[in-house]
Amino acid sequence: MIHHISIPAKDPHRVALILAELCQGSVMPFPPLEGAYAVAVKDDYGTLFEVYPIGSEIMPGQGQDEASFCQNAHPYHFTAVHAAISVPVSQDDIEAIAQREGWRTLACNRDGLFDLVEFWVENRLMLELLPPQMAEGYLQTMSPANLERLQTQLATVPMRG
Repeated sequence: MIHHISIPAKDPHRVALILAELCQGSVMPFPPLEGAYAVAVKDDYGTLFEVYPIGSEIMPGQGQDEASFCQNAHPYHFTAVHAAISVPVSQDDIEAIAQREGWRTLACNRDGLFDLVEFWVENRLMLELLPPQMAEGYLQTMSPANLERLQTQLATVPMRG
């Protein structure tokens, strides 16, 4: 169970507001890091998105010191980090929000396994959004009862990139 995830954004407040809209959650400041925001999804799992200013990095502490933040002056524009997230809104809602923001979306079928919507935050960070109907397909595909079949099926899928 993933309870929270952090993502970088050029405009953390705007991104937090949009994530809150998609998840029907709420936005609050994230005091450990100036300019960061948290989105509380208001579910039974305590799901939270932390949205940091782009270039923010977390470094391990020394000895008994906790992790701390630093700022990379030359952050990468894209990242391999992404997340598949169930949202309570429809595919049409997702696409309308993305269009309003000028962000890319694409309805996809992942290798015949399940459907999702690629939602490109600020056109640089991909979130795989699963509206209710698509979430059902994802959960069925990834259920413990289907994992052996899934492993066999994935072994035959050609590598991309």
